[in-house]
Amino acid sequence: MPLIDGRDFVESLERTVKEVWPKPKVLIISFPNNPTTGVVDLNFFKDITELAREFGLIVVHDFAYADLCYDGYKAPSFLEAPGAREVGVEFYSLSKSYSMPGWRVGFMVGNSRIISALKRVKSYLDYGIFQPIQIAGILALNGPQDCVNQIRERYKLRRDKLIEGLTRSGWDIPKPKGTMFVWAEIPEGFKKIGSLEFSKLLIEQAKVAVSPGIGFGTHGEGFVRFALVENEQRIMQAVRGIRKVLSNNI
Repeated sequence: MPLIDGRDFVESLERTVKEVWPKPKVLIISFPNNPTTGVVDLNFFKDITELAREFGLIVVHDFAYADLCYDGYKAPSFLEAPGAREVGVEFYSLSKSYSMPGWRVGFMVGNSRIISALKRVKSYLDYGIFQPIQIAGILALNGPQDCVNQIRERYKLRRDKLIEGLTRSGWDIPKPKGTMFVWAEIPEGFKKIGSLEFSKLLIEQAKVAVSPGIGFGTHGEGFVRFALVENEQRIMQAVRGIRKVLSNNI
């Protein structure tokens, strides 16, 4: 299901569930969303819960960017919606909030029958995580949460540096309210070449790597995704390179 500005996602989802065959069994969603950085409010999850109950869907919500929210926005949990625990589960990862990527530490909460099913599947597939990593995860969750705020502020600063720099360069991009990404519509003068060729152009002429939107599906065409993984100095270096590309080709 594409996330498109101006389109009612729940309404489109309901129509699709009614029309497709075979009937879907699981709805996988993720908000704040990667790659679009889209965010929702609690009413969205209430509607999703009602839809899931009506059509017998299992809802799986990936809440990886739960803590990476900005400008006063606070991401709601799917499980806050009344009845959500009857129809679904929610995943949480320590990768983003605690800067533990690669450690592969996460957990699932929600409906007990779905959790039991996952436990049965995983018992045939893998074993427990290396114990020191488990202990580090426990300490991160139970200890002071100052680090989460620091990580959030670091991403916000990078977001602001990137978007403000690109805006001054003539590339106007809305500031996302969540995630560690920026989902940017390609400048008008480059849309005809598409997201893949535009990404190649940025690598060749600006020495900047972005993800072409087409890589996320056909509805991603016309966009590129920036990952806020570099420090502010490197971001400003990237902005200078992109500015040259924009000025030379528009």
